[in-house]
Amino acid sequence: MSSILFVAIAPVDNSVLPDLSESIGKILAQPVDAIQSPPLDGSFAFNFSRNQYNSTSMLSALLDEFDDFEGKILGVTGGDLFVPVLTYVFGEAQFGGKAAVVSLHRLREEFYGLPPDENIFKSRLLKEAIHELGHTFGLIHCSNYLCAMHSSTGVEDIDVKTERFCEDCGEKLRSVSPSH
Repeated sequence: MSSILFVAIAPVDNSVLPDLSESIGKILAQPVDAIQSPPLDGSFAFNFSRNQYNSTSMLSALLDEFDDFEGKILGVTGGDLFVPVLTYVFGEAQFGGKAAVVSLHRLREEFYGLPPDENIFKSRLLKEAIHELGHTFGLIHCSNYLCAMHSSTGVEDIDVKTERFCEDCGEKLRSVSPSH
């Protein structure tokens, strides 16, 4: 059975990885490995004119760094991510591939001028990590607003959906990954 490798990419508070990896392992029913320290240096992906990190560059670096790894790879960063055609993204994944990346940056209540709420933050992170990993298994965006594969253009979308796949997406996942 293949596993999921968690990789901290600086800047990051990698203290979030143990809880996240445990939750994802349970939901996806796959073994999870986490690299806690030192985090990979993400400065190569920083775009000074945007003051953000290019998520596609981070995906490429994960694929290069862990080219021999047979399972899925999830990079976790605190940097604010973008792709050139969007103002920001919560994450990005290689569709049907092995690498994905998620950002903690816009998942915290403090980003929106609200008091910290660790439960909301952890819930958002789990949902987005499951979502991006779902793309690596070949799942597309889902119209069911409760499904983890529902597209999130704002944190409101993340807050509404669950960390679980709907029946249709779950069935698709089981068809490509028999361990589910």
